[in-house]
Amino acid sequence: MNQQKTAIIVDSGCDIPKDELEKYDITVVPLRVIYPEKDYRDGIDIEATTIYERFPDEFPTTSTPSIDEIMKVYEEKQKEGYENLIVICISSKMSGTYNAARLAAEEYDDLNVFVFDTKNLSYGSGFFAIWAANKLKEGMKFIDLTQELSKKIENSAFYFYLDTLKYLQRGGRIGSVASFLGDALKLKPVITIDENGVLKTVAKMRGNKFGKQKIIDEVARFARDDNIWIAVKNGGNEEEGIMLKHILRSKFPNAKIRNAGQVAPSLAIHTGPGALGVAVFKVSEKN
Repeated sequence: MNQQKTAIIVDSGCDIPKDELEKYDITVVPLRVIYPEKDYRDGIDIEATTIYERFPDEFPTTSTPSIDEIMKVYEEKQKEGYENLIVICISSKMSGTYNAARLAAEEYDDLNVFVFDTKNLSYGSGFFAIWAANKLKEGMKFIDLTQELSKKIENSAFYFYLDTLKYLQRGGRIGSVASFLGDALKLKPVITIDENGVLKTVAKMRGNKFGKQKIIDEVARFARDDNIWIAVKNGGNEEEGIMLKHILRSKFPNAKIRNAGQVAPSLAIHTGPGALGVAVFKVSEKN
């Protein structure tokens, strides 16, 4: 336990790999992946590979963790001696986890609970937890950390390339992303999350190569010359993810870059196979 007695909790949509969860002592509240035969805990009872294997014949749905499930996690942290909780959630416009976590927090008078709507997705949300964990190790106090997190809401972005929009459409997560005859025209969408936490189209590119280049261009535009972290996520195409990481490494030699592996099952449902995503986080800004 850190000296501040502060625990970091994320929902599984933040898409943080297991090795980093362990490294930074981050607790996960899993979303649910629902098939007719069973409800699975996201990333615990089911992996993205299973989702892809069951496509296109089976399309599961997702649900948020219940208030009771979240309260159970709060109680476990309290029993471990924690007095402060930082709960980091994916965009409230795309998931009900933020509201459930906030309502659960109202049941505790003896816990300081800060629930943070990242207005982002996948590692674009997960980076806030990694950053917060580092700050705790440096000794930052709970109240200061909550204030700093809120100031950094615009410091994280996530760009992803999809082979098709049909999975987003089927899952009802299309947001403001306009549908188009992509399959017929061989156009592929590059999507991000806007300042309100809603999906939006950045560009429609012809083919994988141009899609990856557009992501790189968007990362460069967002990052400028700032001190950045970058994470690459893939949708069942690990080799593509590794290749993209190497390209990013040559483009941003001073950035901390890692291949963060496959997307969470709850995200795989909506992005489909073949997706590539890049999260970028401004650790500090240069003037």
